[in-house]
Amino acid sequence: MKKFLVVLLSLGLIVGFSMTASAATVNFSGSYYVVGWYDNNQSLEDVAGGSSSAGYWQRFRTQPVFQIAEGLSLTARWDAMEKGWGSTDWRGKFDDMNLSRKQIPAGGSPKAQENFEWERGYMTFMTKIGQFDIGYQSSGKWGTDFLDDEKSRPRVKLTSKVGPVTIIALLEKQFDSAFSTAAGYPGTVDTDNDNYAIGAIYSFKGGDAGFLYKYTNNRSSSIGAGHPKSQLHYMAPYLKATFGPVYVEAELDYLTGKAAKFDNASTDVDADAFAGYIKARMNVGPAYFGASFMYTPGNDPNDPSKKKDFITASGNVSQDLDCGILLGNDALQTWQQSSGNGGGNGFAFDSGKNDSIIYTAFAGFNPTPKLNLQAQLIYVELDKLPAATAVRQNDSKKVGTEFDVTASYKLYDNLTYMVGAAYLWTGDAFKGFGANSVDNKVSNDYFLMNRIALSF
Repeated sequence: MKKFLVVLLSLGLIVGFSMTASAATVNFSGSYYVVGWYDNNQSLEDVAGGSSSAGYWQRFRTQPVFQIAEGLSLTARWDAMEKGWGSTDWRGKFDDMNLSRKQIPAGGSPKAQENFEWERGYMTFMTKIGQFDIGYQSSGKWGTDFLDDEKSRPRVKLTSKVGPVTIIALLEKQFDSAFSTAAGYPGTVDTDNDNYAIGAIYSFKGGDAGFLYKYTNNRSSSIGAGHPKSQLHYMAPYLKATFGPVYVEAELDYLTGKAAKFDNASTDVDADAFAGYIKARMNVGPAYFGASFMYTPGNDPNDPSKKKDFITASGNVSQDLDCGILLGNDALQTWQQSSGNGGGNGFAFDSGKNDSIIYTAFAGFNPTPKLNLQAQLIYVELDKLPAATAVRQNDSKKVGTEFDVTASYKLYDNLTYMVGAAYLWTGDAFKGFGANSVDNKVSNDYFLMNRIALSF
């Protein structure tokens, strides 16, 4: 498949370079937001004085598209001033006193990003066989937001349309050992991490349905004896459809193959992970209500020969599909520059939403076209408990129950102000699972926020 895609890329480049090009127009889009928040008990521990925290966070994102000719364009994207107000802990910060650049100081947050981060740059051109996108572009998005983890990666993507069907083929480079300075990589051969994928989307009146197959050949961790490679097959069908006043979206995800394949006598680890998501929403005039269910499996601690979860080799996947304001909020980790709520007792429910079963019910009302009011109730529990580490280990799967209310108002068509509040009835899973964790105490938490967001 790699050779096939390389041939397609070569043909596309020949076709692209045979056309004349001249600078024409530049179209800008982007966003800017500022959020202020107060977390009453971030650690969720039952301790005197609590662990409250507060702050402001902002992000300025710009995406210019250089339209060079009909069917030929160049797209870029960068984030600027993405940081907490008053924070001086970002990589390569400029020191006004010493007039020099320096890295994050001791104790600085790895969550703080660059003051200016250019993360995308890719060309788009049309050919007789379809549209090519080549360069650093959006990766990790498919179907619904379930199990999506959008990043910017280098890839070659071909998109072709045949009637109501859109066909997608791509190759993606996650890691190239030729550019690594880590020990063991210089001079090595065949130790890259590559993705190859093909998918199809069928569009119909009121919605679309699709199927994606992706093969991941990861040899980047196979340096030295006892270090495995992995060869994974990922499949994901999805559906988005509107039936009268009812909107439904659903997705199934399946992972199989070798999660760990050793060249020595070590026992291989087989991947066998299945996850699912469904959401339904019904509109009734200016009001709406609905519910959703999300299941992401955890590993069975009693069967180390099987990989049952979707955690990658580099750690948890930060799912783009957020649950609540507190539980499973991907943005909250960035704003607080932490690993998520909890953790004081050794357990945190972070944005990955791995090893979890999540039920959500919501309802909203639009008194005017510019004003939206919404409330939702969320219940979360673990799918699997970790392996026993002590006789008196806490054995609760209950993560907690959360109630959220939000109100948003469009000050302009492109400017929205939102206020929100959340209350979390903390579950005993936050006691942790170490020795004597059953004796740990947890406490509830509430969270207040407001946000103003501009899009253009």
